[in-house]
Order: sequence, then structure tokens, then C-alpha cells
Amino acid sequence: MLSGLAGPLHGLANQECLKFVLDVMERFGGTPSESQMEDYAWEVLESGRVIPGYGHAVLRTTDPRFIAFHEFGWSHMAGDPVFRTVDVGYRVIPEVLRRQGKAANPWPNVDAGSGALLHHFGITEQRFYTVLFSVSRALGMAAQLVMSRALGEPIVRPKSVTSAWVRQEVARLERELEAIAMV
Repeated sequence: MLSGLAGPLHGLANQECLKFVLDVMERFGGTPSESQMEDYAWEVLESGRVIPGYGHAVLRTTDPRFIAFHEFGWSHMAGDPVFRTVDVGYRVIPEVLRRQGKAANPWPNVDAGSGALLHHFGITEQRFYTVLFSVSRALGMAAQLVMSRALGEPIVRPKSVTSAWVRQEVARLERELEAIAMV
């Protein structure tokens, strides 16, 4: 699971997003206006680069984790210029990406805001951001395992199955749910 966090698109994602935000702030001497952010976003895209933190392989709306972080930011650090820059990006970048037409999902993912929160609370060693992410993911999995044991659920051992088996199992479960719904 944690080895999937390797590389710039996964393991370095929130670091790259924070770097983007800090670069924007350096360029404009602080939090940019919406028009400055729009111009900068176009400049990045026209140079062949991507805007880190926008788009997700699965989600087709704003990542709910980003929304939670964004709401937390407004509650606890609304005056922070780094958070304000993330907010300006959230208001501007999706529309730029939509107009460009190449992004299937122009909305921010969790990484677009997570680095700004870590930075605000004094965790400035960006090379540890992936470690923090992976520890929190491992803790979530461990909590789930503890609850499974407490509820007497069997130990789950992964097995190799075919796509045909998965389709068959899904169809079986759908039939069971339909039968339950009729009761």
C-alpha cells in the first residue's frame, strides 16, 4: 500500500502543490488576485506544465477531503496568506482548466490544500509530508482491523480473483440486495 505513494504524482503531490502555491506567492509578492492567478495558471499550462493538485484519476468532482481541509482552513487560518492563495486557486483554476479542455476533472484533489495546512501549523520539512500521509493511512487501516477483531469478523486475506469472478460476485450481491429490498 505505502509503496504506491512513490513518485512525483503520488508521494510528492502535496509537496508539489505547496511549492506551486509558494511560487505563486513569490511571483506576486503575496496572495495573488483572481486575475493574477488566472494569468499565471494559463502561463503554466501554455508552457506545457500541469497545475499540481487539480484532477483525480477517479473523482469527477471536488475531492471531499479537499473540501474538509478548505472548511477547516476558513475556520482556523483564514488570514494565512498561503491558505488564501489556495483559496484563490480553488476559485480560479478549475475554470481555467475547463476552458483549456484537456482536464477530464478540473477540480482540486486533497493535495491542493493539505500542504498549506501542514505549512501553517509549522511542519515545514516538506520531505516528511508523504510520511505523515502514510502514517495516517496506516492508522486508519489499523483502526479498521481492531474494530473487525472486536466485532468478531474473520481475518481477511487477499486472494487473486479474475474479472469474471468479480462481475459474478457483484451480480450475486445485487440479487441479494434486491431480494432484501422486496421484503
